[in-house]
Amino acid sequence: MLEIIRDTLIDGIRLLPFLFITYLLMEYIEHKMAEKSKKAIQKSGKLGPVIGGILGIFPQCGFSVSATNLYAGRVITLGTLISVYLSTSDEMLPILISEAVEPIIIIKILAIKLIIGMIAGLLIDFIYNLRPNKSEKNEIGHLCEEEHCHCDKEGILKSALNHTIHIFAFILIVTFIINIFVHFIGEETIEKFLLNKPILGPMISALIGLIPNCAASVIITNMYIENVISVASLIAGLLTGAGVGIAVLLKTNKNLKQNLLIIGLLYAIGVISGILLQFIGIQI
Repeated sequence: MLEIIRDTLIDGIRLLPFLFITYLLMEYIEHKMAEKSKKAIQKSGKLGPVIGGILGIFPQCGFSVSATNLYAGRVITLGTLISVYLSTSDEMLPILISEAVEPIIIIKILAIKLIIGMIAGLLIDFIYNLRPNKSEKNEIGHLCEEEHCHCDKEGILKSALNHTIHIFAFILIVTFIINIFVHFIGEETIEKFLLNKPILGPMISALIGLIPNCAASVIITNMYIENVISVASLIAGLLTGAGVGIAVLLKTNKNLKQNLLIIGLLYAIGVISGILLQFIGIQI
């Protein structure tokens, strides 16, 4: 147990400077680009899923929340919302960067999420033929900033520090749990349970991704780094990981049936994509 605690602390402390630098850059991007991003997606029209997917891959705090608010106000289409959800990287990007994962691998993961997000969004808009209705616009506050980040009230440095401390603590907990899990059960046993199950692996990862919190992407990314899950399962989980966007959707969009449809679509796309990638034998 002492060895597990020591390894967990060493791994966590090693990430601190990389996490802080990454979040500092992210906060700068958010403060400078958040409003421009929202205006761009509002004016995107039929290309909404394409614009939304591209903007979604950038690690902006609460962008999935912004997209959810725009959808609740019928400013953007369902396809655009799904595209943003699927492409959103949440905490995956800073963790991979902190772990010194090769840039080409990170780019490939983001590219896969982006392509799937854009295709799914365009297809959904084509099938359901949904269009934005600006007359029903509803101004909603940003839940992420108000309950978690307070990004609009704090400076870039303080916000980055808060993000770093929060995620660092969570990473320590998640890493400790994973280390205990792997130590007592055995990495080979876990790999046989998930890696060798082309359907079960993506299904479980996609289900974890639906957790409306940054915890989902942290857990999934750490499991991938620890070689507990495959690339296909990683993608499946990251596709459904929309951060707190789903929680905001349930609060702001009053149509429960529609909300369940969106969550169902998100999960189905994540699982199907993961299973297909598993059978293709994708390697990153």
